[in-house]
Amino acid sequence: MNDTDKTADQSNSVQGAASFGFRSVPEAERQGLVNEVFARSAKNYDLMNDLMSGGMHRLWKRDFLSWLSPPREGTGRPFRLLDVAGGTGDVAISYARMTGDDATAVICDISPEMLEVGRGRVRDAGLNERIELVEGNAEELPFPDRSFDAYTIAFGIRNVTHIDKALEEAFRVLKIGGRFMCLEFSHVDVPVLDRLYDLHSFEVIPRLGQAVSGDKDSYQYLVESIRKFPEQEKFAGMIRDAGFERVSFRNMTGGVAAMHSGWKV
Repeated sequence: MNDTDKTADQSNSVQGAASFGFRSVPEAERQGLVNEVFARSAKNYDLMNDLMSGGMHRLWKRDFLSWLSPPREGTGRPFRLLDVAGGTGDVAISYARMTGDDATAVICDISPEMLEVGRGRVRDAGLNERIELVEGNAEELPFPDRSFDAYTIAFGIRNVTHIDKALEEAFRVLKIGGRFMCLEFSHVDVPVLDRLYDLHSFEVIPRLGQAVSGDKDSYQYLVESIRKFPEQEKFAGMIRDAGFERVSFRNMTGGVAAMHSGWKV
């Protein structure tokens, strides 16, 4: 076990606390601290992902939507997507462009600052009629049971305080036959690449964050939060525990990121 893992384990052992990166904070304060990170960084959100993934997040999102395989334009099949923690609209806009008018989306994000950026992008893309933006918490979604055909969350679930509750909510709002999909930074499983990734994460990214946006602390939290997120098999087990079946995952770029999928049957 390396020093990073030891730090993470120690922070998990504090009773009544939650992890905020490698720090232990009172559970009730954790979401507010995360919200502050995204309030500060909303305008640079895609840049943040570019820095953290070396620009690969754009290709990963393309493959993510390809695996979702929503109905293409011309099928006439209604399809409703819920994109959680997708405030800037990146995934939902790409989804709308690859589908027809019968495919709609709701973006749900806890951050009003992220949603403000998303509203501008949805408007500029001419997709106001097909994409709705709603402020809400992934742990208590403001939607009725069985409302959506698919639920996506990209680079957001590790910022949720109670991941199990978010997964239960995902199961609740999906229709029978609906699909849950998550794209998230994960655990590298390739020798040498794992060391290079640690170097990039802990030495390069925070410095780039400081240089580009004057906000080293947000980037430091984000790279630490990746190391706190469950590894691929464990997270797949959490998805099963929430009630999903046919659960699977695909590593991307040696496990730097992973896509997880589950079905409500």
